[in-house]
Amino acid sequence: MTMPALVLVHGNAYAADCWDLTVDEIHRLAPELTVLAVDLPGRRSKPGDLRTLTIADFVDSVVADIEDAGLAEVVIVGHPMAGLTVPGVVTKVGASRIHEMILAAACVPHEGAAMVDVVLWPAALMARRNAKSGAPNKVPARLPRFVFFNGVPRARRRFMAGRLHPDASRIPVEMVSRRNMPTEVPRTWILTTRDRTHSVKEQRASIEAIGGVQTLIPIDTCHGLMISEPERLAEILVERCRLYSR
Repeated sequence: MTMPALVLVHGNAYAADCWDLTVDEIHRLAPELTVLAVDLPGRRSKPGDLRTLTIADFVDSVVADIEDAGLAEVVIVGHPMAGLTVPGVVTKVGASRIHEMILAAACVPHEGAAMVDVVLWPAALMARRNAKSGAPNKVPARLPRFVFFNGVPRARRRFMAGRLHPDASRIPVEMVSRRNMPTEVPRTWILTTRDRTHSVKEQRASIEAIGGVQTLIPIDTCHGLMISEPERLAEILVERCRLYSR
């Protein structure tokens, strides 16, 4: 049985290693499934100037990683700010190779809008100020426990120690366009129902913005579902990939 490869795209403040617990579970459930967790530019060893990076830079980076890995068929997953990036990757790689797009607790503005038009005003205000000054977006030290990992046991929270990063300053204020995105690629949304970063209301607005979501999978957990529920997330992702096995 051959399944499409699974590509995992992290969101703001994270890097590829945020998926490690989930990837371990995926490998336990389906050792034959190829998994590629990418670093976006400006993270760890992936170069990028956080003052000038654009959504197009993120898209090009993910596409290059897919091509460098030689992945012919893909299911792609995006978590929160990857809702800006993943649609562009689907557009560039194309419907002939992308079997499904999965967005988890993502932030998706309407056509011609920006991320700051979607998130709560305190986060939007901070993002606008950072974009104006050119300063990278930094998550305050005490904030993740309450807005990313609420309800997560301490041992699991410790896993993320040293794994949060400054983010590109211009991305949250950049207007998006998905006019050329293939409509035939199936879309799945994983809805985190105890999310304090992107509430259920915000996520439903994002579902409406991207349109065409055919499968909605609620999980009773916080924003950082790859930390709080890696076992359940792995089950979902393996199930989605198996739908396209040959």
